[in-house]
Amino acid sequence: MTSLLEELQMADAMPKSYLTASTDELHERAKRARAVLGERLYILGHHYQKDEVIHYADVTGDSLQLSQIAGRQTADYILFCGVHFMAETADILTEPHQAVILPDMRAGCSMADMANIDQTERAWQELQKLYGDTIVPLTYVNSTAAIKAFVGRNGGATVTSSNAEEMVEWALSQKQRMLFLPDQHLGRNTAVKLGIPLEHMAVWDPIKQKLELGCAVEDVQVILWKGHCSVHMNFLPKHVDNLRFKEPDRNILVHPECTYEVVSASDFAGSTKYIIDMIEASDPGSKWAIGTEMNLVNRLIKDFPDRDIVSLNPFMCPCLTMNRIDLPHFTWILEELVEGRVLNRIQVDEKTASEAKMALAKML
Repeated sequence: MTSLLEELQMADAMPKSYLTASTDELHERAKRARAVLGERLYILGHHYQKDEVIHYADVTGDSLQLSQIAGRQTADYILFCGVHFMAETADILTEPHQAVILPDMRAGCSMADMANIDQTERAWQELQKLYGDTIVPLTYVNSTAAIKAFVGRNGGATVTSSNAEEMVEWALSQKQRMLFLPDQHLGRNTAVKLGIPLEHMAVWDPIKQKLELGCAVEDVQVILWKGHCSVHMNFLPKHVDNLRFKEPDRNILVHPECTYEVVSASDFAGSTKYIIDMIEASDPGSKWAIGTEMNLVNRLIKDFPDRDIVSLNPFMCPCLTMNRIDLPHFTWILEELVEGRVLNRIQVDEKTASEAKMALAKML
């Protein structure tokens, strides 16, 4: 298994000629390479990807959904147009002879990076001293393989934004408390929907290595990791307030990675699939402001021209790390595969994969 430093060093290996080639030339070369590889290659495209890349995907979807689809493929090469933790999950669920590839090794996730394994192990030790064996760990699938493995070996499970309510209910049926990694906002919003008071939640700060409390220590039911999605943090209560004042008839639909204040002030909140399904089921002429990644919002605007769709934040930009997967890197990786060179392969070691599967299995 390559180290993160080695992976980042490899990220600069793409020849500069790919950056100077025209878009039309790159598309022609990508199509040609794709045709040569045929059924040996299967391409996964996350909803947040650029149109220039998503155009080539054999299937589009959310991270876990794509990883599960990867696990059912027979192709030699699984090209994951997403970010690092997604490709790790795909590698865990595919066969050893299959190569899971990330077009650009720099395509990471700031949220996943907010909980590393050393921080998590230290936090767990401190929380065990404080609460004993009364905590079940849960991790959002937007986390590293190492964190999924930690959760697996400590009796916990993974969650998605679609099944978070079910999994939080499960965790609190197992033990008195839960630790929710790494996104505090999905954990908080989910717990509130299940009737858990905000004052019974605490936040673990991995930098200060301390528990931030708003109640007595013994009253804590939910321990939230102090992490967040950098994209969804850009949607603010003032954006909701401005729309309510200017266009009270516009529906506000947001992702639960947004803050509690934004989610509670919106009309609807749900996973990426929920957002897409809501727009698909909506009436022509209906008006929507969507609080999620901009590539997806723009795609919905294009796919549903008879709906009036805007971003909740008018100055929103796409996810910067997700957008590292671009046409030059995509074409480069395809042409290297044609030449028999497998670059940017993501491999999770056997022990980590085995323990991570335990966490995934509890959810699935």
